[in-house]
Amino acid sequence: MSEVARGLTLRTPDGRPYRFDPGALCLELLPTGGPGSYARWEVLHEPADLVRWAQQSRMPAGLEPVVTPDEVTGARALRDAMWRLAAGRTRGEQLSPADLAVVNAAAAKAPPVPRFTAHGGHGWVPGATGTQLLSAVARDGVDLFTGPYAHRIRECGAHDCSLLFVDTSRPGRRRWCAMENCGNRSKVRAHRARHTESEGDE
Repeated sequence: MSEVARGLTLRTPDGRPYRFDPGALCLELLPTGGPGSYARWEVLHEPADLVRWAQQSRMPAGLEPVVTPDEVTGARALRDAMWRLAAGRTRGEQLSPADLAVVNAAAAKAPPVPRFTAHGGHGWVPGATGTQLLSAVARDGVDLFTGPYAHRIRECGAHDCSLLFVDTSRPGRRRWCAMENCGNRSKVRAHRARHTESEGDE
């Protein structure tokens, strides 16, 4: 799993932006759409969409893969498999062999080749393919599901939010996709409930 956490900028149904850090590269791919009813949020339609996602992800800056339409299809398949695996883990379900096969097949490909930049930072050898990008995502998924935080994969605690994240905080008490979104909404509801209850006691 990458140690650099930048998070993604998502938007509420009314268009308000907020920052969402799912805690792992593989989980950053999930908000681009998903299986079943999540397909209505699909944003990976063409190669430029996958390149844009890579540039906004927690991968070090400079990765600009050359992506084909078939690799976009592969990205959606990998994402959907990761969705089902992560959601199943939050419910204590057995991991699907078919979904594991999708992740393992992607992870078996060569990942992007890292290199030092001129300033000593982390960069990539130019010309990475979409397949190499997906390998990095899949390998991150293998690391997450077999690592020390596997039991901390969670779904947002809001009843109307299904965003998935891994809680990497030291106390391990993260409940929300983002405090500025679902966390604040929960606080407002709790405040209103207390206010209504106190008025009823008068």
